[in-house]
Amino acid sequence: MIKNLLYSFSPRRLAILNRYYRITRFYSFLKNTAYKGGSVTAIFVLLLVSLEIFLLDFNIILNNLVTIYAPKIIYTVFLISETVLGLLPPEVFIAWASKLDAPWVALFTLASLSYVGGIIAYFLGTRLSLIPSVKNYIENKIQKHIINLRKWGGIFVFLGAVSPIPHSIVSLASGLIKYNFKRYLLWSLFRYMRFILYASIIFGIL
Repeated sequence: MIKNLLYSFSPRRLAILNRYYRITRFYSFLKNTAYKGGSVTAIFVLLLVSLEIFLLDFNIILNNLVTIYAPKIIYTVFLISETVLGLLPPEVFIAWASKLDAPWVALFTLASLSYVGGIIAYFLGTRLSLIPSVKNYIENKIQKHIINLRKWGGIFVFLGAVSPIPHSIVSLASGLIKYNFKRYLLWSLFRYMRFILYASIIFGIL
């Protein structure tokens, strides 16, 4: 095991990986993803500030959500969203968490639900892969993600966990092509990092 680990970080191995990533245009993809991630974050922050200044008190809306809806309802909606194609942006739920008595506990709960939602999507993919017509339909719809997953493996799962690339779709694709489940679980743990980084920004604004 130690020998394999040392080989993975050997200059020759790193040179081969670097050449492979250049050939498959991974660095260009990474640059574009980072740009989109920064843009999405900036737009969301500007939206919050604009709403607060020009239109309405966003804090009142969030406080009303806390008052009207029990946390279990919000958590249930979020889990469904994180399982089915990432229908709702996690940033909205992070903003909601900032208004609770224990915001960081709520944030950890949201991150865990997102992680679990990805796992559910993974197993949904494995089951759908057994139905040829459904598998072909979904593969056509998310073909780009499947191609990238096959090219870059765990690195692409990592990007799905931390970037605007929908984590649930990457998880579904991982199940469809039967990507190694243990590796999927490991790379998906970086989902927690995204929630911590976004919360550090949003909690400071609201």
